[in-house]
Amino acid sequence: MIHIDFHSPPEEPANEAQRQKAVERSGLLRRRRNPALQKVVDRAAEMFQAPIAAISVIDRDRQCFLAEVGLETEETPRAVSFCAHAILRPGEPLVIPDARRDPRFSGNPQVMFAPHIRFYAGMPLVDRQGYPLGVLCISDCRSRSEQPDLFALSLLAREAERLIARWFFPALNRRIKPLSCFHETAPPSLPAAAAAPATPRAR
Repeated sequence: MIHIDFHSPPEEPANEAQRQKAVERSGLLRRRRNPALQKVVDRAAEMFQAPIAAISVIDRDRQCFLAEVGLETEETPRAVSFCAHAILRPGEPLVIPDARRDPRFSGNPQVMFAPHIRFYAGMPLVDRQGYPLGVLCISDCRSRSEQPDLFALSLLAREAERLIARWFFPALNRRIKPLSCFHETAPPSLPAAAAAPATPRAR
């Protein structure tokens, strides 16, 4: 038997019981291989030139992938999950330039063996109550010294959150439109009557 010495296995959030209930309420574990989330992951992989990208959900003892590029698996143990570390700070990205040099991950099987993760960046996905359900992440088998564009990654994460909210709150479907993160549109032109103040009538 191979023994792996973990330097720092992922801790559980202080509100883990409530967070787990939020995961179960969301129904996300029944939405694996979702086409809408796959588009978000595909965009992340292309934008960051990352061979691996995924949207994960952190369950009790596993992380499940709702969409992925370069992993070809539906789940891994929570004990080896980078994303299980990322959910400890909702609203903050977790960036690992070189996992071999980080004592939290240097002994991780995903670093020592396939897929040989070196670089990792993850943005937690939170629900409307603020519970971190999972993570949008990108990773590479090569270390990266340059900081990734965290603003762009956060925009993609917010798009994934909006998709999740639409499933969790179906009544919002008629009011929320999908986000186009990187294509701004000009505001609609004002009607002629609203473009300038009306001229007072002569008496």
